[in-house]
Amino acid sequence: MLGVVAAILLSYLIGSFPSAIVIGRIFFGRDLRTEGSGNAGGTNAFRVFGWKAGLAVSVLDVAKGAVVAIFLSRLIDNTIVPREGAMLVTGLLAVIGHVWTVFGGFRGGKGVATAAGVVMVIAPLGFFAALAAFSLVLMSTGIVSLSSMTAALTLSISILVTTPADASPWLFGFALFATPFIMFTHRANIGRLLRGEEKRFEKVALLRRLFKPRAG
Repeated sequence: MLGVVAAILLSYLIGSFPSAIVIGRIFFGRDLRTEGSGNAGGTNAFRVFGWKAGLAVSVLDVAKGAVVAIFLSRLIDNTIVPREGAMLVTGLLAVIGHVWTVFGGFRGGKGVATAAGVVMVIAPLGFFAALAAFSLVLMSTGIVSLSSMTAALTLSISILVTTPADASPWLFGFALFATPFIMFTHRANIGRLLRGEEKRFEKVALLRRLFKPRAG
């Protein structure tokens, strides 16, 4: 039980590391939560501080999920929880820590990048399917939130469709949970999408620009 408690606590704390807040304060002397969308994640870091800071935040957030799933899950005895289950539990706690970080007044990011790190380790095929969906929607619309929600839905569908029926129920449970959770963390974005107010990154909307009708 000591291993379980340690894994739970450390997974949450590692997930709670506020990458965007730390980078914003160290390199820019500003709090990302007071600018842009107010979200302490990679997308807002891209928008407010530029692509280098946004990329650094995103890489760190992905790494949090991957490191926790690979290493901290080993603290849980497999006779208590199966290996795959331990990876998903610790990974989920890292995502929760990212969204509700104890180091940032429980105001973190949306959890997409950290969840991607977990998925990359546990279900690589699902990860690449989600990545392809994310990239396609982003290049078509320039809207990161829509791309993230589409990726989450694609991940869940790919796991449910391609995973053998006798596979661990933990993975199926994760597939059923992932999309509603990402939708919940993007509830404000959904409202802006419905009102046509969600911001775009026009520079990355390559397909949108390619097929946009030209005046005259």
